[in-house]
Amino acid sequence: MKKEFLSVEKDGFYGTYYENPKESDCVIIGLFGDDPNDYMAKCGAKWLHKNAVNCLAMSPGKKDYSHVNFPLERVETAIKWLQKKGNRKIGIMGMSTAGMHAITAASYFQDITFTIGLTASDFVWQGFEQGKKDGCKEWPIPNASTLSYGGKPLPYMPFVYEHPEYWHKVEAETKGSGDIERSTCLFIDSEANRPHREEEMIKVENINGKLFLIGADDDSFWEAGKYVRRMDERLKERPHTCDYEALAYEHGTHFVLPESLLRIALPVGLKFILRFIFKAAKEYPDECEATRKDIDTRLSIALAEWIK
Repeated sequence: MKKEFLSVEKDGFYGTYYENPKESDCVIIGLFGDDPNDYMAKCGAKWLHKNAVNCLAMSPGKKDYSHVNFPLERVETAIKWLQKKGNRKIGIMGMSTAGMHAITAASYFQDITFTIGLTASDFVWQGFEQGKKDGCKEWPIPNASTLSYGGKPLPYMPFVYEHPEYWHKVEAETKGSGDIERSTCLFIDSEANRPHREEEMIKVENINGKLFLIGADDDSFWEAGKYVRRMDERLKERPHTCDYEALAYEHGTHFVLPESLLRIALPVGLKFILRFIFKAAKEYPDECEATRKDIDTRLSIALAEWIK
Protein backbone atom coordinates (compact mmCIF):
# COMPACT_ATOMS: atom_id res chain seq x y z
CA MET A 1 0.00 0.00 0.00
CA LYS A 2 1.56 3.28 -1.14
CA LYS A 3 1.81 5.78 1.73
CA GLU A 4 2.79 9.40 2.16
CA PHE A 5 3.42 10.63 5.70
CA LEU A 6 2.36 14.14 6.69
CA SER A 7 3.36 16.12 9.79
CA VAL A 8 2.01 19.21 11.55
CA GLU A 9 5.41 20.89 11.35
CA LYS A 10 5.90 20.34 7.60
CA ASP A 11 2.37 20.06 6.21
CA GLY A 12 0.09 21.68 8.78
CA PHE A 13 -1.64 18.45 9.84
CA TYR A 14 -0.75 14.94 11.02
CA GLY A 15 -1.79 12.11 8.75
CA THR A 16 -0.96 9.38 6.27
CA TYR A 17 -2.15 9.44 2.66
CA TYR A 18 -3.04 5.96 1.41
CA GLU A 19 -3.23 6.26 -2.37
CA ASN A 20 -5.55 3.83 -4.11
CA PRO A 21 -3.42 1.46 -6.25
CA LYS A 22 -6.14 1.50 -8.94
CA GLU A 23 -6.02 5.31 -9.14
CA SER A 24 -8.84 7.57 -8.05
CA ASP A 25 -9.56 11.28 -8.02
CA CYS A 26 -11.83 11.06 -4.97
CA VAL A 27 -10.71 10.82 -1.35
CA ILE A 28 -12.16 10.28 2.09
CA ILE A 29 -10.49 11.82 5.15
CA GLY A 30 -10.63 8.92 7.60
CA LEU A 31 -10.74 9.64 11.33
CA PHE A 32 -10.46 5.98 12.28
CA GLY A 33 -8.48 5.94 15.50
CA ASP A 34 -5.73 7.45 17.56
CA ASP A 35 -3.00 7.31 14.93
CA PRO A 36 -3.14 7.32 11.10
CA ASN A 37 -0.69 4.42 11.02
CA ASP A 38 -2.37 2.10 13.51
CA TYR A 39 -4.12 -1.13 12.61
CA MET A 40 -7.64 0.30 12.44
CA ALA A 41 -6.53 3.15 10.17
CA LYS A 42 -4.91 0.68 7.77
CA CYS A 43 -8.08 -1.43 7.75
CA GLY A 44 -10.15 1.67 7.06
CA ALA A 45 -7.86 2.61 4.17
CA LYS A 46 -8.20 -0.88 2.68
CA TRP A 47 -11.99 -0.66 2.91
CA LEU A 48 -12.01 2.72 1.19
CA HIS A 49 -9.71 1.37 -1.52
CA LYS A 50 -12.21 -1.43 -2.11
CA ASN A 51 -14.77 1.32 -2.62
CA ALA A 52 -12.57 2.99 -5.26
CA VAL A 53 -11.41 6.06 -3.33
CA ASN A 54 -8.16 7.31 -1.80
CA CYS A 55 -7.78 7.66 1.96
CA LEU A 56 -6.16 10.31 4.11
CA ALA A 57 -6.07 9.01 7.68
CA MET A 58 -5.72 11.79 10.26
CA SER A 59 -5.42 12.17 14.03
CA PRO A 60 -4.45 14.97 16.43
CA GLY A 61 -0.92 13.61 16.83
CA LYS A 62 1.22 10.50 17.00
CA LYS A 63 -0.46 7.96 19.27
CA ASP A 64 -2.54 10.82 20.65
CA TYR A 65 -5.41 9.41 22.69
CA SER A 66 -6.66 12.78 23.90
CA HIS A 67 -9.14 15.26 22.43
CA VAL A 68 -8.38 18.79 23.58
CA ASN A 69 -8.99 21.86 21.39
CA PHE A 70 -8.13 20.03 18.15
CA PRO A 71 -7.76 22.79 15.52
CA LEU A 72 -10.27 22.32 12.71
CA GLU A 73 -7.84 24.36 10.59
CA ARG A 74 -5.86 21.15 10.18
CA VAL A 75 -8.77 19.60 8.30
CA GLU A 76 -9.03 22.78 6.25
CA THR A 77 -5.31 22.57 5.42
CA ALA A 78 -5.66 18.87 4.57
CA ILE A 79 -8.49 19.66 2.13
CA LYS A 80 -6.26 22.10 0.24
CA TRP A 81 -3.40 19.57 0.22
CA LEU A 82 -5.71 16.88 -1.17
CA GLN A 83 -6.98 19.17 -3.89
CA LYS A 84 -3.41 19.89 -4.96
CA LYS A 85 -2.89 16.11 -5.18
CA GLY A 86 -5.55 16.04 -7.86
CA ASN A 87 -8.52 14.89 -5.79
CA ARG A 88 -11.74 16.09 -7.45
CA LYS A 89 -14.05 15.20 -4.57
CA ILE A 90 -13.38 15.12 -0.82
CA GLY A 91 -15.33 13.37 1.91
CA ILE A 92 -14.82 12.68 5.60
CA MET A 93 -15.59 9.66 7.77
CA GLY A 94 -15.27 9.43 11.54
CA MET A 95 -16.22 6.90 14.18
CA SER A 96 -16.65 7.14 17.93
CA THR A 97 -15.44 10.52 19.27
CA ALA A 98 -14.09 11.24 15.79
CA GLY A 99 -17.61 10.86 14.41
CA MET A 100 -18.41 14.12 16.19
CA HIS A 101 -15.17 15.61 14.80
CA ALA A 102 -16.13 14.56 11.26
CA ILE A 103 -19.60 16.07 11.13
CA THR A 104 -18.39 19.27 12.84
CA ALA A 105 -15.62 19.67 10.24
CA ALA A 106 -18.12 19.03 7.43
CA SER A 107 -20.38 21.75 8.85
CA TYR A 108 -17.50 24.23 8.53
CA PHE A 109 -15.99 23.30 5.16
CA GLN A 110 -18.18 23.20 2.06
CA ASP A 111 -15.55 21.41 -0.03
CA ILE A 112 -16.49 18.27 1.90
CA THR A 113 -19.30 16.66 -0.08
CA PHE A 114 -19.59 13.18 1.50
CA THR A 115 -19.81 12.83 5.27
CA ILE A 116 -20.14 9.72 7.44
CA GLY A 117 -20.71 10.22 11.17
CA LEU A 118 -20.57 6.87 12.97
CA THR A 119 -21.88 7.15 16.57
CA ALA A 120 -21.54 10.93 16.27
CA SER A 121 -23.10 13.14 18.93
CA ASP A 122 -25.07 16.19 17.86
CA PHE A 123 -23.10 18.45 20.22
CA VAL A 124 -19.45 19.26 20.88
CA TRP A 125 -17.99 17.83 24.09
CA GLN A 126 -15.71 19.19 26.75
CA GLY A 127 -12.09 18.25 26.09
CA PHE A 128 -10.64 15.16 27.72
CA GLU A 129 -7.33 13.36 27.98
CA GLN A 130 -6.49 9.67 28.13
CA GLY A 131 -3.54 7.97 29.75
CA LYS A 132 -2.74 7.40 33.41
CA LYS A 133 -3.51 9.90 36.13
CA ASP A 134 -4.32 9.16 39.77
CA GLY A 135 -5.39 5.64 38.80
CA CYS A 136 -7.71 6.94 36.07
CA LYS A 137 -7.52 6.21 32.34
CA GLU A 138 -9.45 9.30 31.23
CA TRP A 139 -10.22 12.71 32.69
CA PRO A 140 -11.94 15.95 31.58
CA ILE A 141 -9.93 19.13 31.01
CA PRO A 142 -11.36 22.26 32.67
CA ASN A 143 -12.21 25.16 30.33
CA ALA A 144 -11.28 23.18 27.20
CA SER A 145 -13.28 21.90 24.25
CA THR A 146 -12.62 18.86 22.10
CA LEU A 147 -12.36 21.19 19.07
CA SER A 148 -11.22 24.69 18.24
CA TYR A 149 -11.30 27.07 15.28
CA GLY A 150 -9.66 30.42 14.77
CA GLY A 151 -7.62 29.89 17.89
CA LYS A 152 -10.73 29.65 20.09
CA PRO A 153 -12.32 26.56 21.67
CA LEU A 154 -15.70 25.71 20.20
CA PRO A 155 -18.62 25.99 22.63
CA TYR A 156 -19.12 22.62 24.32
CA MET A 157 -21.19 20.56 26.70
CA PRO A 158 -19.40 20.53 30.06
CA PHE A 159 -19.27 17.18 31.84
CA VAL A 160 -21.03 17.30 35.18
CA TYR A 161 -18.27 15.16 36.73
CA GLU A 162 -14.72 16.33 37.38
CA HIS A 163 -11.54 14.33 37.89
CA PRO A 164 -11.34 11.74 39.45
CA GLU A 165 -15.12 11.20 39.89
CA TYR A 166 -15.49 11.24 36.08
CA TRP A 167 -13.54 7.99 35.65
CA HIS A 168 -14.93 6.43 38.82
CA LYS A 169 -18.42 6.83 37.34
CA VAL A 170 -17.30 4.99 34.21
CA GLU A 171 -15.78 2.19 36.28
CA ALA A 172 -18.96 1.83 38.34
CA GLU A 173 -21.21 1.70 35.27
CA THR A 174 -18.92 -0.76 33.50
CA LYS A 175 -18.61 -3.20 36.41
CA GLY A 176 -20.76 -6.26 35.79
CA SER A 177 -22.36 -4.77 32.68
CA GLY A 178 -20.97 -7.26 30.17
CA ASP A 179 -19.52 -4.37 28.13
CA ILE A 180 -15.82 -3.64 27.81
CA GLU A 181 -16.71 -0.10 28.87
CA ARG A 182 -19.87 1.82 29.71
CA SER A 183 -19.89 5.60 29.92
CA THR A 184 -23.48 6.60 29.14
CA CYS A 185 -23.81 8.12 32.63
CA LEU A 186 -21.31 10.86 31.71
CA PHE A 187 -23.58 12.10 28.94
CA ILE A 188 -27.01 11.40 30.44
CA ASP A 189 -26.14 13.05 33.76
CA SER A 190 -24.39 16.01 32.12
CA GLU A 191 -27.37 16.70 29.85
CA ALA A 192 -29.77 16.38 32.81
CA ASN A 193 -27.65 18.78 34.85
CA ARG A 194 -27.64 21.47 32.16
CA PRO A 195 -29.67 21.27 28.93
CA HIS A 196 -27.70 21.76 25.73
CA ARG A 197 -27.28 25.31 24.47
CA GLU A 198 -27.69 26.10 20.80
CA GLU A 199 -24.10 27.30 20.43
CA GLU A 200 -22.72 23.87 21.34
CA MET A 201 -24.98 21.98 18.93
CA ILE A 202 -23.39 20.91 15.62
CA LYS A 203 -24.87 22.80 12.67
CA VAL A 204 -25.56 19.72 10.56
CA GLU A 205 -27.80 21.82 8.33
CA ASN A 206 -24.64 23.48 6.96
CA ILE A 207 -23.20 20.20 5.68
CA ASN A 208 -22.89 19.91 1.93
CA GLY A 209 -23.51 16.90 -0.36
CA LYS A 210 -24.29 13.43 1.01
CA LEU A 211 -24.55 12.90 4.77
CA PHE A 212 -24.85 9.69 6.80
CA LEU A 213 -25.67 9.84 10.51
CA ILE A 214 -25.39 6.38 12.04
CA GLY A 215 -25.86 5.06 15.58
CA ALA A 216 -27.48 2.32 17.64
CA ASP A 217 -29.72 2.43 20.69
CA ASP A 218 -27.66 -0.24 22.46
CA ASP A 219 -24.42 1.78 22.24
CA SER A 220 -22.67 1.39 25.60
CA PHE A 221 -20.61 4.59 25.35
CA TRP A 222 -23.32 7.23 24.79
CA GLU A 223 -26.86 7.60 23.45
CA ALA A 224 -25.90 7.35 19.79
CA GLY A 225 -29.36 6.41 18.51
CA LYS A 226 -30.94 9.32 20.38
CA TYR A 227 -28.42 11.75 18.90
CA VAL A 228 -29.12 10.52 15.36
CA ARG A 229 -32.84 11.10 15.85
CA ARG A 230 -32.23 14.58 17.24
CA MET A 231 -30.11 15.49 14.21
CA ASP A 232 -32.85 14.14 11.98
CA GLU A 233 -35.36 16.44 13.71
CA ARG A 234 -32.95 19.39 13.41
CA LEU A 235 -32.59 18.84 9.69
CA LYS A 236 -36.35 18.55 9.25
CA GLU A 237 -36.81 21.89 11.03
CA ARG A 238 -34.04 23.85 9.25
CA PRO A 239 -33.28 24.63 5.62
CA HIS A 240 -30.48 22.43 4.30
CA THR A 241 -29.03 21.32 0.98
CA CYS A 242 -27.51 17.98 1.98
CA ASP A 243 -29.04 14.67 0.98
CA TYR A 244 -28.99 12.82 4.29
CA GLU A 245 -29.78 9.46 5.83
CA ALA A 246 -30.34 9.31 9.59
CA LEU A 247 -29.94 5.67 10.60
CA ALA A 248 -30.77 4.88 14.23
CA TYR A 249 -30.67 1.09 14.69
CA GLU A 250 -32.08 -0.83 17.64
CA HIS A 251 -29.05 -3.14 17.74
CA GLY A 252 -25.50 -2.60 16.56
CA THR A 253 -23.38 -1.70 19.63
CA HIS A 254 -20.75 1.03 19.46
CA PHE A 255 -19.26 -0.77 16.44
CA VAL A 256 -21.82 0.39 13.88
CA LEU A 257 -19.22 -0.12 11.16
CA PRO A 258 -19.59 -1.61 7.69
CA GLU A 259 -19.48 -5.39 8.01
CA SER A 260 -16.77 -5.74 5.36
CA LEU A 261 -14.57 -3.18 7.15
CA LEU A 262 -14.75 -5.16 10.38
CA ARG A 263 -14.09 -8.35 8.40
CA ILE A 264 -10.84 -6.80 7.17
CA ALA A 265 -9.86 -6.12 10.79
CA LEU A 266 -11.16 -9.46 12.12
CA PRO A 267 -11.35 -11.93 9.22
CA VAL A 268 -12.01 -14.90 11.54
CA GLY A 269 -14.41 -15.15 14.48
CA LEU A 270 -15.85 -11.64 14.29
CA LYS A 271 -19.20 -12.41 15.95
CA PHE A 272 -17.50 -14.59 18.57
CA ILE A 273 -15.01 -11.85 19.52
CA LEU A 274 -17.61 -9.08 19.63
CA ARG A 275 -19.65 -10.95 22.23
CA PHE A 276 -16.78 -10.47 24.68
CA ILE A 277 -16.66 -6.72 23.98
CA PHE A 278 -20.34 -5.77 24.05
CA LYS A 279 -23.22 -7.35 25.91
CA ALA A 280 -25.60 -6.54 23.04
CA ALA A 281 -23.35 -8.41 20.59
CA LYS A 282 -23.70 -11.49 22.80
CA GLU A 283 -27.47 -11.20 23.27
CA TYR A 284 -28.33 -10.06 19.71
CA PRO A 285 -25.49 -11.28 17.47
CA ASP A 286 -27.62 -11.74 14.35
CA GLU A 287 -29.36 -8.38 14.73
CA CYS A 288 -26.01 -6.59 15.19
CA GLU A 289 -24.61 -8.34 12.13
CA ALA A 290 -27.69 -7.36 10.11
CA THR A 291 -27.11 -3.73 11.13
CA ARG A 292 -23.49 -3.81 10.00
CA LYS A 293 -24.42 -5.44 6.69
CA ASP A 294 -27.12 -2.84 6.05
CA ILE A 295 -24.63 -0.03 6.76
CA ASP A 296 -22.11 -1.68 4.45
CA THR A 297 -24.59 -1.87 1.59
CA ARG A 298 -25.84 1.69 2.01
CA LEU A 299 -22.38 3.24 2.24
CA SER A 300 -20.95 1.24 -0.67
CA ILE A 301 -23.83 2.18 -2.96
CA ALA A 302 -23.61 5.86 -1.94
CA LEU A 303 -19.83 5.97 -2.45
CA ALA A 304 -20.18 4.45 -5.91
CA GLU A 305 -22.71 7.13 -6.81
CA TRP A 306 -20.60 9.93 -5.29
CA ILE A 307 -17.44 9.20 -7.28
CA LYS A 308 -19.20 9.40 -10.65
